[in-house]
Amino acid sequence: MEENTTTSNKETRVSREQLYEEVWAEPMITVALKYEVSSSFLARICTWLNVPRPERGYWAKLAVGKVSKRPPLPEAAAGDELEWNRYGQARRAKLPPPKPPQRKKTKRRDRSELPERHPLLQGAQQYFDEARETSNGYLRPSKRLMVDVIASKQTCSRALDVANELFLLFEERGHTVAFERHGLSLRRYAVDEREKGGRDRNYSELWSPSRDTIVTIGTVLIGLTIFEMSENVEAEYQDGKYVRVSDLPVRKQRRYESYSWTSMHDLTSGRLCIQAYSPYHRANWVRQWQETKAGDFPGKLSAIVKELKREAVTIVQLVEEGERKAEIERQQWEAKQVIWRREEEERRRIKAIKDSREELSEIIKAWAKAKRIEDFFADVERRAANLEENQKTAVLERLALARKMVDTTDALRWLAAWKTPEER
Repeated sequence: MEENTTTSNKETRVSREQLYEEVWAEPMITVALKYEVSSSFLARICTWLNVPRPERGYWAKLAVGKVSKRPPLPEAAAGDELEWNRYGQARRAKLPPPKPPQRKKTKRRDRSELPERHPLLQGAQQYFDEARETSNGYLRPSKRLMVDVIASKQTCSRALDVANELFLLFEERGHTVAFERHGLSLRRYAVDEREKGGRDRNYSELWSPSRDTIVTIGTVLIGLTIFEMSENVEAEYQDGKYVRVSDLPVRKQRRYESYSWTSMHDLTSGRLCIQAYSPYHRANWVRQWQETKAGDFPGKLSAIVKELKREAVTIVQLVEEGERKAEIERQQWEAKQVIWRREEEERRRIKAIKDSREELSEIIKAWAKAKRIEDFFADVERRAANLEENQKTAVLERLALARKMVDTTDALRWLAAWKTPEER
C-alpha cells in the first residue's frame, strides 16, 4: 500500500488502536486530511489492518441522535500488521510460542462433513497441466501460491490425490491444513528429491511455492511437502530433456560405432515422499516417509498423521530450547555491547586528552610566534618616533597594515578558543 504524496507530516506510524479511535471520533475525510491522504486510501488502510470503520451515513444519523453500535477492534492474529507505516516496514504481531497439544481425545469429524477435495487443492491440477517441464522431468507451474507438491506430469495427479487424502485425514482429527499466514515469514525446509541424496547443490530446478503448506496441531505448526523422488539412471539428452536409456527404442548397432552420448542423471522415479518439517527458525526438525514402490501411500497415511501428532511435542521442546539459546545469545550480545561501549568511551577519552594537549601546545607555539612579531612591531613603532613626519606617517601606515595580517596576542582569547577534553 503506497500513496504518492509528499508530506511534512511527522507522524509516520499509526497503530491499529489509534486509527480505530480516530475513525470513530471524526469522519474519514477529516482523519484523512490529518495524514494527508485521501479518504478512500485511508479506508483501504483500515481494511488492511482489520480496523472496523463507520458505515456510510453513520455521521448523518449521529447528527439526528441515532447512535449505531460501535463494533470492537478485533485482536490482531499472528503475522498481521500492527500499524500503518508511511515510509517503512510496519511492525507485525509475533507468532506465539507453540504449546504441547492437549492429550484429551477430540471428537473426530465425519468424512461426510468434509468436501471431497480439500480447498488447497481446488484448481491445482489445471496449473500443473499447464506447467513447463524441467530437463529432468519435474513440473514448474507459473502460479506460486499453491499447495507444496513437486512431481512429474506422469505422477502429479496421484501426488495430488495423496495430498488430498492426507489433508482430509488431518481435518477429520481437527487439525487445519492451510497456507502459511501472510507476514509470518516461516522457514520452508529445502527439498532434495534425490532418493539417496548426494553432494550439496548450488542450484536446483525444482519449483517451490510462495508460502508453506502448514498443518496446525493444537498451536504447533508443521510444514508439509509432497514430492516425487528421483533416481540416478543412465539417460540420453533429447529435445531439451533427459530420457532414460531403458525407455528409448532399440537402435541397430552400427559397424565401428564405439562411442555413446549417454550419461548418468537423476530422473523422476514415480515414487512419492512426504516431508514434514518444523517451520520455526530455531527448531530444526524434519521427517520423511518414502514409498518403496509407487502406490504405497494410501495405507500409510493414517499412521503418518498419528506420528506427526506425537512429534508435535518434540517440536515444542525444540522451539523452547531454541528460544533459550536465543535469549542466552541476546544476553551475551548485550554484555559484549556494554564492554564495547566502555572500551569505545575509554578510547575517545584518551584521544580527547591527546587532541586537547596537542591543540594547547599548538596554541602556545602560535601565540609565542605572534608575540615575537608584536615585539618587532613595537620596536618599529619606537624607532618611527624619531623619523621626520612624512617618513613617520608612511611607516606607521605600513605598520597598521602589517598588524592586521597577524593573529592577536591576547592570551585570554587564545585560551578561550581551546577545547578541553570534556568539550570534545
